[in-house]
Parts: sequence; C-alpha cells; structure tokens
Amino acid sequence: MVAGSAADRVTTDDEEQPRTAFATALRSAIATSGLSLDRIQARLLARGASVSVTALSYWQSGKRQPERQSSLSAVRVLEEVLAIPAGSLLSLLPPPRPRGASSRRSRATTEQPLTFPLEALQALLEKVGAPNALEQHHQLKLVGLHDLCEIAEDGGQRAVTARAVFQAGADGQDRWLLVYAQGDPEAGPPVLNTLRNCHVGRAEVDDEHGLTVAELLFDRPIDRGETHLIEYSLTNPGPPYPECRNTHYREFRRPVREYLLEVRFDPGTVPAKCWQYSRQGTSPLDRKELKPDQGNGVHAVALDFGPGVFGIDWEY
Repeated sequence: MVAGSAADRVTTDDEEQPRTAFATALRSAIATSGLSLDRIQARLLARGASVSVTALSYWQSGKRQPERQSSLSAVRVLEEVLAIPAGSLLSLLPPPRPRGASSRRSRATTEQPLTFPLEALQALLEKVGAPNALEQHHQLKLVGLHDLCEIAEDGGQRAVTARAVFQAGADGQDRWLLVYAQGDPEAGPPVLNTLRNCHVGRAEVDDEHGLTVAELLFDRPIDRGETHLIEYSLTNPGPPYPECRNTHYREFRRPVREYLLEVRFDPGTVPAKCWQYSRQGTSPLDRKELKPDQGNGVHAVALDFGPGVFGIDWEY
C-alpha cells in the first residue's frame, strides 16, 4: 500500500531546454562564487529563504527545478547570494504550471497515481530486505486504517497521522512495511515517528523521488487470528510546508475492510470545495462532493475497498 499527497512534476520535451539552461547557469554561478552548497544554504537561511542542500544540488544538476512559490522567491535571494544580476536565473525558468482543479485531477486521480518509477520503489525494498514485497502473499491483513492529514496555513502538508489495525493469517507476524511518497520531493522527506505499539526497523529514503520505505516493527509478534493496533506519524518541517497539490490519497494493493480519511485545514486555508474520489481496477472514477465540518475538516470512508485508490482533493 502506498500513501501519498499527489503526482510529482513530469518534464515535457518543451520544458527540457529551459531546465537545462537554468541548471547550466546556476552551476556556473556557483562555481564562480566559490561557495559550497552548505554555505549557500546558510546564507539563504540568514536572508529568510529556506532551501535544502539536496534541492540546491538537484537544481544545479537539472534533475529538478524551482516550482513552488517559496522556491521561486528563494531563487531571487539566491541571485543576491551569488552576486549575479537580478532575474538572470528566474528568467530561465518556464512559466509555472497550472494549479487548478482540472489539471490536478487529470494527474492525481484519473491517471496512474504512483508518483515515482516502480524501479525506484523496488530498489528501496531490496535495501530494507524485502525484495519480493510487491508480489509475495502476505500473512498480515490490514482490516482498518485511519489517516489524519493536517494542512498548514500556507496550504502545504504539515503532518499525516495514521492508526492501523492488522489481523494475522499465520503465527509470528511482527512487522508491516510502510511505503510513503512525498508529493513535493524538493522539500525533503518527512520525519517518521512511531506513536503506539511499534518502532522503526530498517528504513530507506529516495530523495530524488520523495519516497520513504520503512519497517514498522510490532512491540510483540502476533499469531493467527490475533489483531494488533499501531499508530505513527509523518511530520514535515516548515514553513514553508511541502506542497501536497491539494490532495491526499492511499493506493491499496489489497482489500481493506475500512478506511477513514480525514483532512483538517488551518482556519485560514479552508477550501471552497472538497471531493472524495476512488477508483478500483478499470472502473470509472467515482467522485462525491464533501462539506467541511465545524472543525475545518472533511472526511470520507471506504468500506470493503480495494485494490484501488481512495483520496480527497480540494480547491480554493
């Protein structure tokens, strides 16, 4: 099962040339400045612009380019730090992509929801000692799951807290494998904290694709027919918080008896409209409008669902 917060950016041929031009100019400016990426990051931070060293590395290599509004603002500061003319880097970036609901839905809900190449996931699974996790028959059944996704004041994702209940189909079941896709790899991976009845075992992160794979080890093994409840959270530093592209979803590779998804908004970012969406197999996308409650949140429930994708999206 994959949890995520939206599709990552896919570069088209039309965008490849400006991306290369931006990366080339940035590499040249960094080389001329004589500053390391660590020192550049520190000077950006001193001027109120927060950019990770990983993001700077990806920008200059051409793997990624600034896209969020906070990143574009940081580029302006970066031009000052590197002592190059104002606009010399920004002018090499293509216009921002459309952020409306139509473009979001075409990526996050009507197309393949995975936000990373399967080979990237397979590489992490091998590193944590579970190379056959995608194909093997599992003896641990997820019977109930509750996700609470918290949206911060800037519209980014502050945290996701999950409570899961499992039932063992064989003796000695002692772990569950978490796969989480960060919708905004540029922001870096979230911090994984275990809250109840489990602890983190082997864990691996793919920074380029915003992908985290981790073993959640139960406090004790459970035998056939027994159930076990765990709780964990994925927390992002901020502000700015990682973009979630106005959606949160789970992709279930196996059926789940009950899935409850809550999205709670900061009072200043309550959206104009929210929807739940789901798709199982090749069935048409099913959508239903949701109304925010008095606690500035919405929720949706899926019963006897999967395999498929179930989520909530919204627009301001």
